[in-house]
Amino acid sequence: MKRKMLLAIAAATLAGSALAATPATPGDAAKGKVIVEQVCAACHGADGNSVASANPTLAGQHAKYLESQLKAFKSGERKNPIMLGMASTLNEGDMKNVAAYFSQQKPKLREASDKTLLPAGEKLFKAGNTVTHVPACMACHGAAGRGYSDQYPAIGGQHAAYIVKQLNDFKAGTDRKNGIMADIAMRMTDAEMKAAAEYISGLR
Repeated sequence: MKRKMLLAIAAATLAGSALAATPATPGDAAKGKVIVEQVCAACHGADGNSVASANPTLAGQHAKYLESQLKAFKSGERKNPIMLGMASTLNEGDMKNVAAYFSQQKPKLREASDKTLLPAGEKLFKAGNTVTHVPACMACHGAAGRGYSDQYPAIGGQHAAYIVKQLNDFKAGTDRKNGIMADIAMRMTDAEMKAAAEYISGLR
């Protein structure tokens, strides 16, 4: 009897491990496209390339990151009244599908609007500021700003004004909460934020 119980426990443990190891089901980009056209396109563009700097470009962003941010907006963890309203209409399947669609779109090339800031921005992005202990942006976001999965988003080619806004939000710790980014942003001057953002916006 005892042996049977131990075997049952072992079998259950192995089954649980197998389930945990099963990769997540990818979203359906075709279904996501329909939702994007109805809900997201007005602000982010039908192909995820927004024309307004207040609205981030989502084309080419990592699906897991997009999905996690939609959940954060819906739960109120990330505060934005407009996105709260939009995300509240989506269930988890919808979010997965929307994320899959945007992740498969190609971001349009962007140029820095103030090229005089590019040398300073490049230095910050690649080497950081050793005096104030600001790490290189590329350490987490990659040399081309493409990021890694859900932890480090793609930032290359993003609107410079949007990047500056996010850095200030991290610094304030109100609309966005992230310990690592808050610490980095607090060490950056306004001029450094702008310079880094201009350089990042032109990355390919």
